Amino acid sequence: MAWLLLLAGLWFWWAPPPGVMAHEPQGTRPLRTVPLSNVRSLLPQETHVLMEAPAIESFLDALDQSPPDWQILYGQGHHDPDYDERLLTFNRARDDRRAGREALDWRIAFVWPGQLTAYDPTSASFRVAIGPSFILTRWGLVRFKPEDLPGNLSAVPNPKTRETLRRKVEKGQTIDVLVVMSGRLIPEESIIYDFSHEEEGVGVVMPVVRIEQIDYLLP
Repeated sequence: MAWLLLLAGLWFWWAPPPGVMAHEPQGTRPLRTVPLSNVRSLLPQETHVLMEAPAIESFLDALDQSPPDWQILYGQGHHDPDYDERLLTFNRARDDRRAGREALDWRIAFVWPGQLTAYDPTSASFRVAIGPSFILTRWGLVRFKPEDLPGNLSAVPNPKTRETLRRKVEKGQTIDVLVVMSGRLIPEESIIYDFSHEEEGVGVVMPVVRIEQIDYLLP
């Protein structure tokens, strides 16, 4: 999958703040063997699947029309005394300009990589560790920012594969999964424009998505 660019060392357990899960999606879900190319079969019909650069670019075009001039926005970077204020002002202006646009209400889906970790015999499920993906587009690097994720992400395999997976996990073998998250943008903070902490001057676009559904796929 050439479109998926992973940053090393960014696997993490998601631990949301207490008291913010009024509409928490279900974190324990079946581990499916559906190919990623057929992921639409798991999602509501109106969902826009944003896994590859062209679809993401069309989505951002509908929201904000044109990418930032990253060079002007960056200036001298953190050495520039106006850097933080310039970035804040730009984000506020974009928030105001996209208000009322139809794409704000789209249901969207994106994919992060995951790994099966500890097995829980009580629920016959595996805990899932997830890490972000960065997708290179003509807008810059795009990293979806999920909100309202459950604190415990668990995948339940079918009985035919459960024991095989359990033995592999106990032996320390890596079992990669794909985590499909879907939901809608948070209206008051739908897109955040920032810069990479890894590469100086590289622009990053972060759509902020309130998650409504999670699906686990075994490649």
